[in-house]
Amino acid sequence: MTGILENLSGLTWQMVVMWGIGGLLIGLGIRKKMEPELLIPMGFGAILVNLPFSGAVTQIVSGVVKEGPLDVLFQGGISSELFLLLLFIGIGAMIDFTPLLENPLLMLFGAAAQFGIFFTLSLTTLFGFSLQDAASVGIIGAADGPTSIFVAEHYSSKYLGAIIVAAYSYMALVPMIQPPVIRLLTTKKERRIRMEYRAGSVSKTAKILFPVCITIVAGLIAPSSVTLVGFLMFGNLIRECGVLNTLSDTARGTLTNLITLLLGITAAAKMRAESFLTPQTLLILSLGLAAFIFDTAGGVLFAKLLNLFRKKKINPMIGACGISAFPMSARVVTQMGLEEDPENVLLMQATGVNVSGQIASVLVGGLILGMIPV
Repeated sequence: MTGILENLSGLTWQMVVMWGIGGLLIGLGIRKKMEPELLIPMGFGAILVNLPFSGAVTQIVSGVVKEGPLDVLFQGGISSELFLLLLFIGIGAMIDFTPLLENPLLMLFGAAAQFGIFFTLSLTTLFGFSLQDAASVGIIGAADGPTSIFVAEHYSSKYLGAIIVAAYSYMALVPMIQPPVIRLLTTKKERRIRMEYRAGSVSKTAKILFPVCITIVAGLIAPSSVTLVGFLMFGNLIRECGVLNTLSDTARGTLTNLITLLLGITAAAKMRAESFLTPQTLLILSLGLAAFIFDTAGGVLFAKLLNLFRKKKINPMIGACGISAFPMSARVVTQMGLEEDPENVLLMQATGVNVSGQIASVLVGGLILGMIPV
């Protein structure tokens, strides 16, 4: 009883609040099926690290430092970037770039949809954040969790926990956030624009050369991005080469699932109450949402701009897919298109823009690392 009372003496209301946040993340994963692979481990981890004198994180007991396993995993998996790079191999093995290769114009939408990153980066500095922290917050807008962690960890941001939660939460909330923004910026007539899709003859050689060429171009334009882009493209090369099918299946299946599981619970090491429950955390969540909204708006407005000069119009909804949330954003836009016109299938165009956003967000992350010193 004495030991239990001593443990209870270390319990604070902030810890109890974090239990509630952890429970909320678990609930969203189970009941709403919002990124359950990440939110459930992250939610459980938030509870785990906010128990009094939790052995899961590093503690000082009688003047002796006892390393917690989650902190060890964090240093070995996230700080070293190991988990992120392995995850990018799996993501690359999942992506089919065929729709993008059939219509390279779609790459422009991936670039345009990164507007929110730079807008929010500038906005965040007005709230007193350092340029490095502002860059870490801005990347949230791409809805690219691994890149957000990569940039924040590179700058050793003290807001890493809030950035992780914001990035993955907004990825899960794509079906709730994007439709209202799209409807606000488009007319019913624009949403009903039909786009023809003619399957081209993309050769196997082109599919193999694409990841190699993208890696070389990224290395020349933004050397800091070449690690992320390189591992993403390496995963895609495994998929497309045709002689490593077993490795490709493992990368996009077992490897991705395992790393996602470890990443979720390990990220919770930075969700301890004393560092997470601050006014800055709420501000970061708000700014991250703003970045996400402006990224979506940037892609839609760019498509509307192109339509001013094109005879064959583009359905501006596909511009919203330029974020990195693949394939959720493409599914959302496809469903919206079918609701407006049951015979208007935008799946391939939306997918092409979505995969271009995957590349663009990583390139932008690398550009920011190159422009802003540590």
